[in-house]
Amino acid sequence: MSDMLIKGGTVIDGTGAPARRADVRVRNGVIRRVAPDLAPEPGERVFDASGCQVTPGFIESHTHFDGTMWWQPDMDPLPGYGVTTTIMGNCGFSAAPVHDDPKVRGEMVYIFSFFEDIPEKPFLKQLPWDWRSWSEYSRSMRAKVKTAANYGAFVGHIAIRLAAMGMDAWERAATPAEIARMAAMLEDALAAGAMGLSTNFLDHDGNDRPVPTLLADDAEFSALIEVLERYPGASLQVVLDTFMRMTGPASTARLARLCAGKKVRVQWGGVPTLMFQKPIQGAMIELHEQFKRDGLDFWTGFAHTGLTSVLSVNRSLIFAQSNDYVWHEVVLAETEEQKLALLRDPAWRARARESWDTQAWEHAPMKNPDRLLLENSDNNHGPVGITLADYARQLGVHHSDAMAEWLINNGIQSTVQMAPFDLDEEMIVRLIKDPYSVGNINDAPAHGQMLCGAGENLELITRYWRERGAITLEEAIHSMTGKLARHFNLNDRGELREGMRADIAVFHLDEIATRQKKKVYDVPDGDGGFLWRWTRDAAPMRLTLVNGVPTFENGAFTEALPGEMLRPEACA
Repeated sequence: MSDMLIKGGTVIDGTGAPARRADVRVRNGVIRRVAPDLAPEPGERVFDASGCQVTPGFIESHTHFDGTMWWQPDMDPLPGYGVTTTIMGNCGFSAAPVHDDPKVRGEMVYIFSFFEDIPEKPFLKQLPWDWRSWSEYSRSMRAKVKTAANYGAFVGHIAIRLAAMGMDAWERAATPAEIARMAAMLEDALAAGAMGLSTNFLDHDGNDRPVPTLLADDAEFSALIEVLERYPGASLQVVLDTFMRMTGPASTARLARLCAGKKVRVQWGGVPTLMFQKPIQGAMIELHEQFKRDGLDFWTGFAHTGLTSVLSVNRSLIFAQSNDYVWHEVVLAETEEQKLALLRDPAWRARARESWDTQAWEHAPMKNPDRLLLENSDNNHGPVGITLADYARQLGVHHSDAMAEWLINNGIQSTVQMAPFDLDEEMIVRLIKDPYSVGNINDAPAHGQMLCGAGENLELITRYWRERGAITLEEAIHSMTGKLARHFNLNDRGELREGMRADIAVFHLDEIATRQKKKVYDVPDGDGGFLWRWTRDAAPMRLTLVNGVPTFENGAFTEALPGEMLRPEACA
């Protein structure tokens, strides 16, 4: 940590107020002064921000670093994109609490790994697992993990349910005694500083089983909401299905009924922003507007980028989540030889064609072969750069068979890129401006071989302000700094003003961009080797400060790990 004067820049303070010329003085990790023409003081380092924007550090509102932060503490590429805080433990998944039975603990890791495409072996081996309760987990994190960004963590309802019920969590509603145990586990987590409770009304596993939280009845939810109400800094985060089975409106209505009369902040995800979701969008935005009219503390989550999928038969839930469980069998096969044997098997091929045609969702990659690009060949055999539809025509075969042939010829590590879904940019702009919305949702670092969400935060600046002019620069900054800090009750950061923590980003508007994804082989496989993931080159920032410490400067990560585990202020 160093005393610093960031001098000569244009300050956008994170409140939405107009930009202004000002200098920023940092002392002991805290902003001490924001004013024009500050004179350097003895022993103070001066950082020249001439021509640059000086803003609060950016907040990633929806991430899954719960496992990966233990083996990737640099959180690459976040420092190069000005990120100073991440929120994890989303979608009902968290690393605590855990059951005493090792089998149940393994199941919790398995489903977390499956749904978020995070390698299972390092999750089991790299974490110390010296906890059962969330409060013990929190103490272990604070003592043993050093990271490049601050982080706050929800406690996952799926984890709580498995810890309280064991494997029965997959099968039935909870008994009153089990509900009482869940409420006690949530109380323990919130007292220890959890951001709140996350739950899941969306996912099905690789065998098409609904996740345990989809079996929770109203009595269970009511008991957990009563605990949340006692911790006004905490919130309830809910992921809904507006993508596959389209149960979002019904689940949201249920959520509103369960929270009626309760003083609980809810982040529900949320109003959809992809064009294929238009049939469900009207009902969801009307619910959002009704919540505001009724004075409810309900905030809708939304994505500002078009989801793009990289199809892989190594680590991917894309086939299962597309309702194509035959192709998912290739993902589940453990070795390359087993995967290739399936791809060559005539009986499997026949089942795969049938599933491709009759089971996959209409918006799934299988139903859009003209949007699937044969992109990343493991052995350069090719062809590369044409669509799956074109390749199938060349071979005169079904699209499923063409996919199998391409993987056989090009290697099991090869990938196929689906073009991004078309965006409803008018709705995105409306939600950016909406006071009850939570943006900058990108799932980093989950689905590491399917997408690279990290770095997409800057599209709020480059796409919606610079290219489209649809929002002001101040609105873009506010949407991923002060607005999110207030939503999560992180009241000591998110704005550039005296007394706030010195989480700061400095960048030149002509230099930044969301760089193209690239492969790096740095994910431990748990057996002494490494797997690949997608990442990006830096935006770059001129400077990223986390608690007053530079994490990115001079075009590179500084190797500093000053991040801290945060807690909502009202829970302090």
